[in-house]
Amino acid sequence: MSGEFKAVVEIDRPVQEVFAYLADGRNDPQFSPRVQRIERVPETPTTVGTVFRSTVKDAGMKTAREFRITEFEAPVRLRWAEVSKNSVTVREGGYDLEPLADGRTRVTIFNVLEGHGLGKLLVGLALAAARKDAPAFGTRIKTATEKAIAPG
Repeated sequence: MSGEFKAVVEIDRPVQEVFAYLADGRNDPQFSPRVQRIERVPETPTTVGTVFRSTVKDAGMKTAREFRITEFEAPVRLRWAEVSKNSVTVREGGYDLEPLADGRTRVTIFNVLEGHGLGKLLVGLALAAARKDAPAFGTRIKTATEKAIAPG
């Protein structure tokens, strides 16, 4: 079983700056409290093939995660896939950014979760939790991005 969750948020910053902030996955702990540690490999600007290695805490359990950037079309499209072996993984995720006329940016984030082994039984619970949190997740992205990028 697999399924998707999505959030849409409008950020009061220009699309190029929002894309640069979101493309640097090392910023994820600023809006995702489950991410406890993250690093970029190699330690060069993000591009197709870049891997982000993280330690996350879900339901009281720590797991190691690795995500590989699969598409990088600045400043409008970023895609990733989880390459780590966990019971529930992100088959595909991404950001779609749309510049708005007033210098703001509309960001759509999505993740397609997939269960493996025992995770096939857990993916429904993970999806329900992610879908419930999606609006708050979008708000956390907006707040963190606007805090990190000075108004123009």
